[in-house]
Amino acid sequence: MEIGKQLPTLIIIQGPTASGKTKLAIDLALHFDTQIISADARQFYCEMSIGTAKPSDIELAQAKHHFINSHSIQQDFTAANFAKEASILLHRLFETRKVVVLVGGSNMYIDALIDGLDDIPSDVSLKKELNSILEINGIDEFLEELKEKDPETYVSIDKNNPHRVLRAIEAIRLTGKKVSELKQGLKKDNPFNTIRFAIEWERDILYNRINQRVDAMMKEGLLEEVQSLMPQRSLNALKTVGYTELIKHLDGEITLDSALDQIKQHTRNYAKRQLTWLRRYQDLYWLDPNSITPLLEQVLSKIDKDESFLIR
Repeated sequence: MEIGKQLPTLIIIQGPTASGKTKLAIDLALHFDTQIISADARQFYCEMSIGTAKPSDIELAQAKHHFINSHSIQQDFTAANFAKEASILLHRLFETRKVVVLVGGSNMYIDALIDGLDDIPSDVSLKKELNSILEINGIDEFLEELKEKDPETYVSIDKNNPHRVLRAIEAIRLTGKKVSELKQGLKKDNPFNTIRFAIEWERDILYNRINQRVDAMMKEGLLEEVQSLMPQRSLNALKTVGYTELIKHLDGEITLDSALDQIKQHTRNYAKRQLTWLRRYQDLYWLDPNSITPLLEQVLSKIDKDESFLIR
């Protein structure tokens, strides 16, 4: 890092699902004539569109997006994979730009890029054993174990994502420590500044936005999208909210109305966990969507007041 050299800036737009991140990211990209890196763990997959709330074709045409439709559900694209590929991309983008926008609700992927990943151990035989138990007994006993041994992780983890739950159990059983204790590595010394924002809706308004989004997805053809993916139902990518519940419906386990109710409830639960995660950051600026000042202007005002970000 060169002394006295002004570093480029990564503007991070995080926040719960359905909070309006996409529009703000595009507005920022247009303002700074730059590009967007998406950090949404399901929007990577080209086969999953409606249920992942990807930007529309019109929105994608407004600003260049990276990591949208970039991978197949046949590939497991982990936080480590994202951090590696996004770091290379950032280096290239910052060669010609002072600003890049990073947007998404997958906080683990964002942390992996910004802070690096801790060296949490893994064991192939234990992983196979846990997956065998999962197939026979389901996820509930693992959630109970996690709640007992690491309540902090239990609160914030995506309980509808068996891969993450089993990864936490694997780490706990191998080390005897909480996952939060294992995540104590040194942060990366990034060659760029970061400034982090999230849109703060009142809880009941956010939940109503989520419910409306689910209804809109169904009208757009979410059920048909899930039906087309049934042959790949065992893939990890499909073990996510919106797809899991409709797969159960298509299997005849629950009614369509019940599936929709579960999607809304599970999405609200997910948003709550996202908010819990966000409140751990010390450098996060909350934006007010009810203010007469547009969100873009709120972001620009905050940047202008901080002398570290000379990116006007």
